[in-house]
Amino acid sequence: MPQNTIIPYNLELKQFARDLRNNSTLSEVLLWQQIKGKVLGYEFHRQVPIDQFIVDFYCHELMLAIEIDGSSHGDKYDYDMDRQSKLQDLGVKFIRFNDLDVKKNMAGVLIALEHKIREIVNCGKNIPLVSPETKPSPFKGGIQQCNCSGRIVQYALLFLGVFIEILSDFEYSSR
Repeated sequence: MPQNTIIPYNLELKQFARDLRNNSTLSEVLLWQQIKGKVLGYEFHRQVPIDQFIVDFYCHELMLAIEIDGSSHGDKYDYDMDRQSKLQDLGVKFIRFNDLDVKKNMAGVLIALEHKIREIVNCGKNIPLVSPETKPSPFKGGIQQCNCSGRIVQYALLFLGVFIEILSDFEYSSR
């Protein structure tokens, strides 16, 4: 795995990224509390400028961006996908989470993130994700002991996210 591949960025974004770090959303704060300090064996940074964009979280070593899509992203889907495509052309890998999943299903989010890291590092081989020198998984069991395939986990998380959105829409419309 190449160490810390740096992608150039627009220097004008540096202050804006700093401002975003100082004004994080609740979901960003909650996820950051779970992934900071190499808990998953890799260092992530918050609000990182890459090329002409800023991603919510980024690991230079894995070239992995984590994006949290909140209610403000609903009308920006095309922009988000275009932006993601441009960054993927630079070699950045993505994993996206719904804002509600981060708030209400952190264990599922961490399982999916651990699986994505394993996929990048081990190309799907069944090798433990966290080395003995690093901290153990932030939740009991971790993905190492999951008997289901990664696709099933991804589909289950996707279904859960859709289900939560339906429930929240139902709760909102019934008020």
